[in-house]
Amino acid sequence: MGQLIFIGLGLHDHTGISLHGLEEVKTADKVFIELYTNLMPGFSTERFEKTSGKRLVTLSRKELEEENGKKILQAAETGKTILLVPGDPLIATTHVTLRIEAKKRGIETRIIHGASIISAAIGISGLHSYKFGKSVTIPFLDENPSETPYAVVAQNKQLGLHTLCLLDIKAEQKRYLTICDGLNALLDVEAKRKQKIVTTDTLVVGVSRAGSDNPTVKAGYTKDVLNHNFGQPPHTLIFPGKLHFTEAEALITLADAPESLMVTAE
Repeated sequence: MGQLIFIGLGLHDHTGISLHGLEEVKTADKVFIELYTNLMPGFSTERFEKTSGKRLVTLSRKELEEENGKKILQAAETGKTILLVPGDPLIATTHVTLRIEAKKRGIETRIIHGASIISAAIGISGLHSYKFGKSVTIPFLDENPSETPYAVVAQNKQLGLHTLCLLDIKAEQKRYLTICDGLNALLDVEAKRKQKIVTTDTLVVGVSRAGSDNPTVKAGYTKDVLNHNFGQPPHTLIFPGKLHFTEAEALITLADAPESLMVTAE
Protein backbone atom coordinates (compact mmCIF):
# COMPACT_ATOMS: atom_id res chain seq x y z
CA MET A 1 0.00 0.00 0.00
CA GLY A 2 1.21 3.50 -0.84
CA GLN A 3 0.99 6.73 1.05
CA LEU A 4 -0.40 10.22 0.64
CA ILE A 5 1.55 13.17 2.02
CA PHE A 6 -0.01 16.63 2.33
CA ILE A 7 2.67 19.32 2.12
CA GLY A 8 2.24 23.05 2.71
CA LEU A 9 3.85 25.42 0.24
CA GLY A 10 3.80 28.49 2.47
CA LEU A 11 2.47 31.86 1.42
CA HIS A 12 4.29 33.50 -1.47
CA ASP A 13 6.60 31.59 -3.80
CA HIS A 14 8.38 28.30 -4.53
CA THR A 15 10.90 28.88 -1.72
CA GLY A 16 8.20 28.79 1.00
CA ILE A 17 8.16 25.00 1.30
CA SER A 18 10.13 23.56 4.23
CA LEU A 19 13.33 21.61 3.67
CA HIS A 20 11.53 18.56 5.05
CA GLY A 21 8.75 19.01 2.51
CA LEU A 22 11.16 19.49 -0.39
CA GLU A 23 13.08 16.32 0.46
CA GLU A 24 9.82 14.35 0.50
CA VAL A 25 8.90 15.74 -2.93
CA LYS A 26 12.27 14.66 -4.36
CA THR A 27 11.62 11.03 -3.40
CA ALA A 28 7.95 10.85 -4.43
CA ASP A 29 6.50 8.70 -7.18
CA LYS A 30 3.81 11.24 -8.09
CA VAL A 31 3.43 14.91 -7.15
CA PHE A 32 0.12 16.75 -7.44
CA ILE A 33 -0.51 20.42 -6.72
CA GLU A 34 -3.61 22.55 -6.28
CA LEU A 35 -3.45 26.33 -6.57
CA TYR A 36 -7.12 27.26 -6.30
CA THR A 37 -7.51 27.58 -2.52
CA ASN A 38 -5.13 30.52 -2.23
CA LEU A 39 -3.07 32.95 -4.27
CA MET A 40 0.72 32.59 -4.21
CA PRO A 41 1.83 35.67 -6.17
CA GLY A 42 5.43 34.60 -6.71
CA PHE A 43 4.94 30.89 -7.25
CA SER A 44 6.34 29.38 -10.44
CA THR A 45 5.58 25.78 -11.34
CA GLU A 46 8.57 25.73 -13.67
CA ARG A 47 11.01 26.91 -10.97
CA PHE A 48 9.61 24.45 -8.46
CA GLU A 49 9.97 21.58 -10.93
CA LYS A 50 13.57 22.60 -11.58
CA THR A 51 14.34 22.76 -7.85
CA SER A 52 12.63 19.47 -6.96
CA GLY A 53 13.38 17.50 -10.12
CA LYS A 54 9.74 16.38 -10.25
CA ARG A 55 6.95 17.13 -12.70
CA LEU A 56 3.87 18.63 -11.07
CA VAL A 57 0.34 17.57 -11.98
CA THR A 58 -2.07 20.45 -11.36
CA LEU A 59 -5.47 19.48 -9.97
CA SER A 60 -8.57 21.61 -10.39
CA ARG A 61 -11.25 22.25 -7.78
CA LYS A 62 -13.54 19.90 -9.71
CA GLU A 63 -11.02 17.06 -9.62
CA LEU A 64 -10.41 17.38 -5.89
CA GLU A 65 -13.89 18.22 -4.65
CA GLU A 66 -16.52 17.10 -7.15
CA GLU A 67 -14.59 13.99 -8.22
CA ASN A 68 -13.45 13.29 -4.62
CA GLY A 69 -9.75 13.32 -5.48
CA LYS A 70 -10.04 10.17 -7.60
CA LYS A 71 -6.75 10.75 -9.45
CA ILE A 72 -4.66 11.33 -6.38
CA LEU A 73 -6.20 8.45 -4.42
CA GLN A 74 -5.54 6.01 -7.26
CA ALA A 75 -1.89 7.09 -7.34
CA ALA A 76 -1.59 6.87 -3.55
CA GLU A 77 -2.83 3.28 -3.50
CA THR A 78 0.35 2.07 -5.20
CA GLY A 79 3.09 4.61 -4.51
CA LYS A 80 4.39 7.57 -2.55
CA THR A 81 2.10 10.41 -3.59
CA ILE A 82 2.20 14.06 -2.59
CA LEU A 83 -0.37 16.84 -2.67
CA LEU A 84 1.15 20.32 -2.55
CA VAL A 85 -1.18 22.94 -1.08
CA PRO A 86 -0.78 26.73 -0.64
CA GLY A 87 -0.28 27.76 2.97
CA ASP A 88 -0.78 24.98 5.51
CA PRO A 89 -2.28 21.81 3.96
CA LEU A 90 -5.41 21.47 6.08
CA ILE A 91 -6.07 25.07 7.16
CA ALA A 92 -8.90 26.88 5.36
CA THR A 93 -9.18 24.10 2.78
CA THR A 94 -11.46 21.14 2.16
CA HIS A 95 -8.68 18.57 2.04
CA VAL A 96 -9.60 16.91 5.33
CA THR A 97 -12.22 15.00 3.32
CA LEU A 98 -9.49 13.65 1.05
CA ARG A 99 -7.43 12.52 4.02
CA ILE A 100 -10.44 10.75 5.55
CA GLU A 101 -11.13 8.91 2.27
CA ALA A 102 -7.47 7.87 2.03
CA LYS A 103 -7.59 6.53 5.58
CA LYS A 104 -10.73 4.51 4.76
CA ARG A 105 -8.88 2.94 1.84
CA GLY A 106 -5.98 1.93 4.06
CA ILE A 107 -3.63 4.52 2.62
CA GLU A 108 -1.08 5.93 5.07
CA THR A 109 -1.29 9.73 5.34
CA ARG A 110 1.16 12.27 6.68
CA ILE A 111 1.19 16.06 6.95
CA ILE A 112 4.13 18.43 6.56
CA HIS A 113 2.97 21.84 7.66
CA GLY A 114 3.68 25.20 6.05
CA ALA A 115 3.17 28.84 6.96
CA SER A 116 -0.51 29.79 7.13
CA ILE A 117 -2.16 33.15 6.49
CA ILE A 118 -3.93 32.67 9.80
CA SER A 119 -0.71 32.83 11.82
CA ALA A 120 1.11 35.17 9.41
CA ALA A 121 -1.54 37.90 9.33
CA ILE A 122 -1.93 37.80 13.11
CA GLY A 123 1.83 37.86 13.66
CA ILE A 124 2.56 40.71 11.28
CA SER A 125 -0.22 42.83 12.80
CA GLY A 126 1.43 42.83 16.22
CA LEU A 127 -1.78 41.71 17.93
CA HIS A 128 -1.76 38.92 20.54
CA SER A 129 -2.71 35.59 18.97
CA TYR A 130 -4.52 34.31 22.08
CA LYS A 131 -6.95 37.25 21.95
CA PHE A 132 -8.50 36.22 18.63
CA GLY A 133 -11.99 34.80 18.52
CA LYS A 134 -13.74 32.95 15.71
CA SER A 135 -12.39 33.62 12.19
CA VAL A 136 -14.67 34.19 9.20
CA THR A 137 -14.50 34.47 5.40
CA ILE A 138 -16.07 37.42 3.61
CA PRO A 139 -17.51 36.05 0.33
CA PHE A 140 -18.09 37.69 -3.03
CA LEU A 141 -21.37 39.57 -2.67
CA ASP A 142 -22.60 38.68 -6.15
CA GLU A 143 -22.47 34.99 -5.18
CA ASN A 144 -23.30 35.04 -1.49
CA PRO A 145 -24.53 38.28 0.12
CA SER A 146 -24.01 36.85 3.60
CA GLU A 147 -24.37 38.79 6.86
CA THR A 148 -22.45 36.11 8.77
CA PRO A 149 -19.11 38.03 8.77
CA TYR A 150 -20.81 41.01 10.40
CA ALA A 151 -22.37 38.73 13.03
CA VAL A 152 -19.02 37.10 13.81
CA VAL A 153 -17.27 40.47 14.23
CA ALA A 154 -20.13 41.55 16.53
CA GLN A 155 -19.91 38.39 18.62
CA ASN A 156 -16.14 38.67 19.04
CA LYS A 157 -16.32 42.35 19.93
CA GLN A 158 -18.81 41.61 22.71
CA LEU A 159 -16.16 39.32 24.19
CA GLY A 160 -13.37 41.85 23.66
CA LEU A 161 -11.75 39.58 21.05
CA HIS A 162 -10.12 40.31 17.70
CA THR A 163 -11.56 38.94 14.42
CA LEU A 164 -9.55 37.64 11.48
CA CYS A 165 -11.50 38.01 8.22
CA LEU A 166 -10.25 35.99 5.29
CA LEU A 167 -11.26 37.45 1.92
CA ASP A 168 -12.75 35.17 -0.71
CA ILE A 169 -10.58 33.93 -3.57
CA LYS A 170 -11.50 32.41 -6.92
CA ALA A 171 -7.99 31.68 -8.15
CA GLU A 172 -9.12 29.75 -11.22
CA GLN A 173 -11.11 32.83 -12.30
CA LYS A 174 -8.36 35.25 -11.18
CA ARG A 175 -10.83 36.95 -8.83
CA TYR A 176 -9.64 38.15 -5.43
CA LEU A 177 -11.72 40.07 -2.91
CA THR A 178 -9.88 43.20 -1.75
CA ILE A 179 -9.77 44.95 1.61
CA CYS A 180 -11.93 47.71 0.15
CA ASP A 181 -14.48 45.15 -1.09
CA GLY A 182 -14.62 43.46 2.31
CA LEU A 183 -15.07 46.71 4.22
CA ASN A 184 -17.80 47.93 1.87
CA ALA A 185 -19.63 44.61 2.25
CA LEU A 186 -19.66 45.02 6.04
CA LEU A 187 -20.65 48.67 5.81
CA ASP A 188 -23.63 47.59 3.69
CA VAL A 189 -24.74 45.25 6.47
CA GLU A 190 -24.17 48.03 9.03
CA ALA A 191 -26.53 50.25 7.04
CA LYS A 192 -29.24 47.61 7.51
CA ARG A 193 -28.59 46.54 11.10
CA LYS A 194 -27.35 49.83 12.57
CA GLN A 195 -25.58 48.12 15.48
CA LYS A 196 -22.40 50.25 15.15
CA ILE A 197 -20.23 47.16 14.71
CA VAL A 198 -18.48 48.26 11.50
CA THR A 199 -18.78 51.99 10.86
CA THR A 200 -16.49 54.49 9.14
CA ASP A 201 -14.94 55.13 12.58
CA THR A 202 -14.24 51.48 13.43
CA LEU A 203 -10.62 50.45 14.00
CA VAL A 204 -9.46 47.94 11.41
CA VAL A 205 -6.18 46.43 10.22
CA GLY A 206 -5.53 45.64 6.56
CA VAL A 207 -2.82 43.18 5.54
CA SER A 208 -1.69 42.40 2.00
CA ARG A 209 0.84 39.88 0.66
CA ALA A 210 1.78 38.44 4.06
CA GLY A 211 4.75 36.12 3.66
CA SER A 212 6.29 38.09 0.78
CA ASP A 213 9.26 40.46 0.86
CA ASN A 214 6.96 43.48 0.51
CA PRO A 215 3.87 43.03 2.69
CA THR A 216 1.66 46.00 3.53
CA VAL A 217 0.12 46.47 6.98
CA LYS A 218 -2.08 49.48 7.72
CA ALA A 219 -4.15 50.07 10.85
CA GLY A 220 -6.63 52.89 11.17
CA TYR A 221 -10.26 53.80 11.05
CA THR A 222 -12.37 52.32 8.27
CA LYS A 223 -12.70 55.64 6.42
CA ASP A 224 -8.89 55.94 6.25
CA VAL A 225 -8.14 52.30 5.46
CA LEU A 226 -10.65 52.41 2.59
CA ASN A 227 -8.45 55.01 0.90
CA HIS A 228 -5.15 53.23 1.52
CA ASN A 229 -3.36 51.56 -1.40
CA PHE A 230 -2.69 47.96 -0.38
CA GLY A 231 -1.38 46.92 -3.78
CA GLN A 232 -1.73 43.46 -5.23
CA PRO A 233 -3.59 40.58 -3.47
CA PRO A 234 -3.98 38.48 -1.44
CA HIS A 235 -5.59 40.74 1.16
CA THR A 236 -6.74 40.06 4.73
CA LEU A 237 -8.74 42.07 7.30
CA ILE A 238 -8.53 42.18 11.08
CA PHE A 239 -11.02 43.87 13.41
CA PRO A 240 -9.37 44.43 16.80
CA GLY A 241 -11.31 44.01 20.02
CA LYS A 242 -10.02 45.38 23.30
CA LEU A 243 -6.35 46.34 22.98
CA HIS A 244 -3.57 45.69 25.46
CA PHE A 245 -1.19 48.66 25.58
CA THR A 246 1.53 46.59 23.88
CA GLU A 247 -0.89 45.81 21.04
CA ALA A 248 -1.74 49.48 20.66
CA GLU A 249 1.97 50.33 20.58
CA ALA A 250 2.55 47.67 17.91
CA LEU A 251 -0.27 49.00 15.71
CA ILE A 252 1.02 52.56 16.05
CA THR A 253 4.67 51.67 15.43
CA LEU A 254 4.34 48.89 12.88
CA ALA A 255 1.04 49.69 11.13
CA ASP A 256 0.83 53.50 11.23
CA ALA A 257 -2.23 53.51 13.50
CA PRO A 258 -3.41 56.73 15.19
CA GLU A 259 -1.53 57.68 18.38
CA SER A 260 -4.88 58.04 20.13
CA LEU A 261 -5.11 54.23 20.47
CA MET A 262 -2.87 54.43 23.54
CA VAL A 263 -5.58 56.39 25.39
CA THR A 264 -8.12 53.57 25.26
CA ALA A 265 -5.69 50.62 25.56
CA GLU A 266 -5.63 48.58 28.76
